[in-house]
Amino acid sequence: MDEQSKPNKIKTVRPETLEFIILYNQLKGKAFSGNAQLAEVLGFNSPSSITEIIKSRQNIDPEKLKIFKDKYSDFLIAKKNTVNSENAAVSRLSDGIPMYEITATASGVEVYNDINDKEPVGHMNFPGIEDCDFALPVWGHSMYPYLENGCWVALKIIHDKKILPGEVYYIEWGDYRMYKRLLAGDSPDEVIAHSDNTTEMIGNRLKYAPFIVKIADIKKLCLVKDIHKKHNH
Repeated sequence: MDEQSKPNKIKTVRPETLEFIILYNQLKGKAFSGNAQLAEVLGFNSPSSITEIIKSRQNIDPEKLKIFKDKYSDFLIAKKNTVNSENAAVSRLSDGIPMYEITATASGVEVYNDINDKEPVGHMNFPGIEDCDFALPVWGHSMYPYLENGCWVALKIIHDKKILPGEVYYIEWGDYRMYKRLLAGDSPDEVIAHSDNTTEMIGNRLKYAPFIVKIADIKKLCLVKDIHKKHNH
């Protein structure tokens, strides 16, 4: 295959790759000096292999992620034992919020599988998501451009169902589970589930048309707190 036909990025960034990228950014210059040193530790022939993974053009082999974490385990343990609270928060590199690899049904409405039926495929941890509860990927295009297909989203469960109109949420009600921007409804007991993608049409109708949801019918309400988008270059 010639160089011109080589893809710029992979279609799916796997959870272990995302975890490696997070750890890499936090440990570079501390646990290891640069890509050349890290490539030697992980058994890569060239430092460019590290670059390809960091830029999401290649997924890391799970075994190499294990080698990476084993190699720098002393550093991670030392970081966890620090008395500095800010460093302690950052040092929880092997913990973090659970990531669930779920998919949506093949329909105009993105209905996700039940996460309660899934085991975590990894953990996400970087500054800003300490109070989040779990992470889910985005499948489909109803919330484009705010949420892109394939990106990962850190979610915080809102137990009291207090909704900030205009914010984006992951909601579960009835048999439906999806991301929507929730707007104030005509009455205080309902909200309008709005999709950011207003360009796709079916005939003369919006493919992702807004609809009304009764707040009392919402079984799980999670605020979108952070988004890890795929690299474009």
